[in-house]
Amino acid sequence: MAAAADIVRARGITTDSELGPLFDSPPPGADAEVLKRLRQMYEAGGWVLVESGIADMPADLRWLFESGAVTLEQLAAVHRALGATSAADLAAAIHDQRMSGAAGLDATVESAIASALPTLRTHIPRIPLGRAIGIAEPILHHVRSIPGVQWAEPAGSLRRGEELIGDIELIVSTDRAGEAIDEFLRGQDVTRTLHRSPRRLYVLIDRVQVGIRFPEPDNAGASLLYLTGSAAHFDALRAHAQSIGWRLTSRGLHAAADGALRPAPTEAEIYSALGLPWVPPEIRQGEDEVAIAARGELPVLVASEDIRGDLHMHSTYSDGRDSIDAMVEACRALGYEYMAITDHSQHSAATRSLTVDGVKRQADEIAALRERFDDITILHGCEVDILIDGTLDFPDRVLEQFDIVLASLHERAGQEGDKLLKRYLAAMRHPLVTMITHPTNRLVPYREGYDLDYDRLFEAAAETKTILEVDGAPAHLDLDGALARRAVAAGAMVSVDSDSHRTDVLERQMYLGIVTARRGWVEPRHVANTRSIADLRALIAAKR
Repeated sequence: MAAAADIVRARGITTDSELGPLFDSPPPGADAEVLKRLRQMYEAGGWVLVESGIADMPADLRWLFESGAVTLEQLAAVHRALGATSAADLAAAIHDQRMSGAAGLDATVESAIASALPTLRTHIPRIPLGRAIGIAEPILHHVRSIPGVQWAEPAGSLRRGEELIGDIELIVSTDRAGEAIDEFLRGQDVTRTLHRSPRRLYVLIDRVQVGIRFPEPDNAGASLLYLTGSAAHFDALRAHAQSIGWRLTSRGLHAAADGALRPAPTEAEIYSALGLPWVPPEIRQGEDEVAIAARGELPVLVASEDIRGDLHMHSTYSDGRDSIDAMVEACRALGYEYMAITDHSQHSAATRSLTVDGVKRQADEIAALRERFDDITILHGCEVDILIDGTLDFPDRVLEQFDIVLASLHERAGQEGDKLLKRYLAAMRHPLVTMITHPTNRLVPYREGYDLDYDRLFEAAAETKTILEVDGAPAHLDLDGALARRAVAAGAMVSVDSDSHRTDVLERQMYLGIVTARRGWVEPRHVANTRSIADLRALIAAKR
C-alpha cells in the first residue's frame, strides 16, 4: 500500500494549501485508507506537514501512524508529551508506565501502540552492515571532532554488529548539544532534516535515516546502554538489577528504595554498579551472557589489535581491482606482519581467474616484491574451487607451489546438503588445503547459506587441522556469529580475513570479519592469524 508520504512527495506538495485539491482528484489507484489518513492530516490543521512533516519525520513515528494504530492527534501527543522519536522510545514509555496519563493519551492508545510495536519494523527494508558502517564512520569521525563532544558511539543493531540493521542511531555525549547540532549540520551533506529538538536530530543522508542523540554527559552511558540493546539483553540486565536491589530503566539505574538516579557517564558505570564486567556489544544477545558475566567467566574476544595478517585477498590476477603491489602497500600501512595474495583458480565463476600459466608470473612478481619489502611477509596463495566431484581446481603439482591454499565451494551444482558436505570433507582431507573459506557461501541479504550438517563440518575441521574462515566481505560475513561459536566450541581453528578485492576496503572488511567473529564469542587463541608468521607457517606445514 502506498504511503501517504509517498503521495505527498509524488505530487510535490510542500504546503497545507496544496493538499486540499488532492482529495478532489486523487491519484489513480490511490488506496482509500491512505487518503483517509491524509485527510486527517489536512483536517488537523496540517500539524504533521508544517511542524514535522509526515513525509519528513522519524521513520518509526511515520510508520506507526500509517499502520493505522494511532490517529494524527494521538501521534502528535506521543511526540510532544513524551519526546518519542523511535520504537525504542515508545517501548520504554510503555514499560516505565509514562504513556497513560500523558496529554491526549489513555490506556486504549497505549494498548494500540504496544500491539503495533512488534511488527512496526517488519516491512521496513534493513540496511546491510557494510553500507551502514560506510555511512556512520565519517559521521562519527566528524562528530567526535566537534568541540564539547566527550565521546560518540553507534547504538542499536549497528553497534551489535548484526548483518542487517535498522536505522542508524548514534549517541553523542556533550553538554553543548545545540552547538554540536549546528556544527554537524554545517559539516554534513544532509538530504533532509526530519526532526530537530534540543538534544535530538534526525536526518536523511544517502537515502538512509540517521538519528543522533546528544544526552548530558553525566548520564549518557544509560542512553547508550538502553539504545544498544538488544531488548532481550536489557531485560536480562533489568532482572539482574532487580535481584540485587536496583531498578534499571531506559533512563538509567535507580535505587529501589527512593528511585534516586545513579549517574552513569559510561556504560561501564552501570555494569559495575550491578557487579558485572562490561559486556561487549556484539554478544548482547539476551542468551546466556549476563549469567556468564555474573560468574566472572566472560571471554576476552578477538579484537583488531590481535590480528597480525590477512590471509584472503584478490588482485588483478583474478577479479581484484588493484595490483599486488598496491595490496602490499595497503597491508603495510595497516601494520600487518604478513599477508596472502589468494586469487581465484582457473574454473571459478569470477570475471577473471588465475591460470596455470599465470601462477608462475604471479610467483615471480611476488618474489620481486619480497626483495623490495622486508617489513612484511608476502605469502603466495590461491583460492581454489572445490569441483563437483570433490577434487580441486588445480592439480597437486600446481598447488604445491603455493605457500597457502584456500578452498572454496562456490557452486552447489544443484546438489543437496549431503553431497556438498562430501565435497567439503574431500577438500579438508587434502594435505595441501589450509583453509575452507566462507563455508556457508551465503550472500547477504539475497541468498541463504548451504543447508548441511555444520557440526560434522566443524568436527572434520578439527580432525584434519583445516582452518575455517570468518569472512569479512559484507555480502558473506561467513561464518556468522552463531556458527563461529559452534565451530570453536568443536575445537576448530578459524581465520578472520577481509576477502578484499581492492585496497580501500581492506581495513573495513577486516573489521567486519572481527565484529562477526566477536558475535561468535571467538577469542584470539581460536584465530590462526593472531599468531606470528613463524607459528602460522608451522600450522600450514603440520598439515602438509
